[in-house]
Amino acid sequence: MDFGKGWSVILRKTRGIALVAILAGQMALPALGESVSGAYLAARQAGMQSDFGKAADYYSIALARDPGNPRLLENTLVSFMAMGAFEKALPIARKMVADGRNSQMANMILLGDLARKEDYAAILKSLEEGERIGPLVDGLLKAWAEMGTGRVSDALESFDQVIAAKGSRAFGLYHKALAIASAGDFAGADEIFAGKAGASLRMTRRGVIAHAQILSQLERNKDALKLVETAFGSEPDPLAEDLRARLEAGERLPFRLVVSPREGMAEVFYTLAGALRGEAGDTYTLIYSRMAQMLNPDHAEAVLMTAQILERLGNHDLAIETYKLISPDDPARVTAEIGRANAMRKAGREDAAIEVLEQLAKAYPDLARVHVSLGDIYRQAKKFDKSAKAYSRAIELVENAGGADWFIYYARGIAHERLGKWDLAEADLRQALALEPDQPNVLNYLGYSLVDKNMKLEEALEMIRKAVAARPDDGYITDSLGWALYRLGRYEEAVRHMERAAELTPTDPIINDHLGDVYWAVGRNREARVQWQRALSFDPEEKERKRILRKLEVGLDAVLEAEGAKPLAMSHNEN
Repeated sequence: MDFGKGWSVILRKTRGIALVAILAGQMALPALGESVSGAYLAARQAGMQSDFGKAADYYSIALARDPGNPRLLENTLVSFMAMGAFEKALPIARKMVADGRNSQMANMILLGDLARKEDYAAILKSLEEGERIGPLVDGLLKAWAEMGTGRVSDALESFDQVIAAKGSRAFGLYHKALAIASAGDFAGADEIFAGKAGASLRMTRRGVIAHAQILSQLERNKDALKLVETAFGSEPDPLAEDLRARLEAGERLPFRLVVSPREGMAEVFYTLAGALRGEAGDTYTLIYSRMAQMLNPDHAEAVLMTAQILERLGNHDLAIETYKLISPDDPARVTAEIGRANAMRKAGREDAAIEVLEQLAKAYPDLARVHVSLGDIYRQAKKFDKSAKAYSRAIELVENAGGADWFIYYARGIAHERLGKWDLAEADLRQALALEPDQPNVLNYLGYSLVDKNMKLEEALEMIRKAVAARPDDGYITDSLGWALYRLGRYEEAVRHMERAAELTPTDPIINDHLGDVYWAVGRNREARVQWQRALSFDPEEKERKRILRKLEVGLDAVLEAEGAKPLAMSHNEN
């Protein structure tokens, strides 16, 4: 279901926390002299690196010396929540509210603590007393709290108020459907999910699962199976496979997506995190997913979202630990293990990452995406033979390959090209284009490879032109166009495109080297040498470095002659 965009306004800047965690001795603080500014700068640096633990520690040092500083208070609490240290954040939030600080972050933490304790009456009282987070969150939490106190009619009215508010209709409908399903009204929930209540919902993965469970409770397994097939397709996703098997066996699936108001509140934070993702900063979105995870530790999607955000923030170690929270028997374990392996690779633990995916492939030998992921990590490790074999296994498992499967052939084509098996590589790349004719990555890779091999240059040029038209601001694709024109002997035309490529991607050694060659071809020898020097400064591979040094020494013409290549003036005759 589409919760829309623009929800970055929901999570506003927070104000104020206190020093209770430090005073209670909850953390060991690193020594950093006596300067508030020193601790603050160290905290900011840690925060920029998404090292939330160090950031919290250093902000706490600064707070110990300047306890009333609102910026320090805000940043300390944000750091605790981002690192998942809810218990450390809780006493600080309590002190803030006791001191009269109006902080959305503190209110969120205190309301979350009450939800965790299932003290729904206290939540309603806190909301009435003005301890609020934001209109949408407050409205949904109020409705779920009323469900928790048994005031179902009041809860439905509160959900309807959210539905009626501008921009929050989808949120209200989704949560109302979950709420009435959790109360046993499956027919009413189905009406909402099916759009019979007057508004159609675009289904999320969790929405599909909820609706399938509801349909099964209504003894409509055939409809539930059709819904699952439509949503998940033919890919043997572990969760989809489990749902299919149970529905086909005639099992009446229990409704388990949300079984309590506390889990309903966890879903509030999760759905808001999903809406904030890509709209608000990653750290603020992370806090919402952390809240969902805290309220419902079994919420696999919230755990995955938290880990993925941490990975995107560059906190790979914390991401790895978060992925590991997914239970081995949870269908989301496959996604978690693939994510954990990717985080390991980014953290420089390539061998460990490969081991994770090799074990996953043994556990799920018939799951194509596992073998694709294994092929990817082998390819990134330059183990191209193993990579090609993994992709081949994935291709064997794909039935009736469609447009979405272009990537597997494209990736295997890259592996074959790197292995020097050009006939196989070209066949794979052309198959990828058959599945997705205008895919710019494939057009560029195949076109550039043909150009680099001085083969089928006119066809290659046309492919690259199409790729450039699709992605005019991609420096690598623009480089391919300039290089194709150079290979065709159309040097003057090549200059403009190579200069544009260097402007788009100024620190790439190959692009700067190519620009130098093109300048040399049009007689701009001094500028060519400048570009070759620039290329050297960007750390090219050893083979390319030696060739560039030789060009600086004797010029491009002499290098081409030594390599047995046609002179520049004659290169356009070679096609």
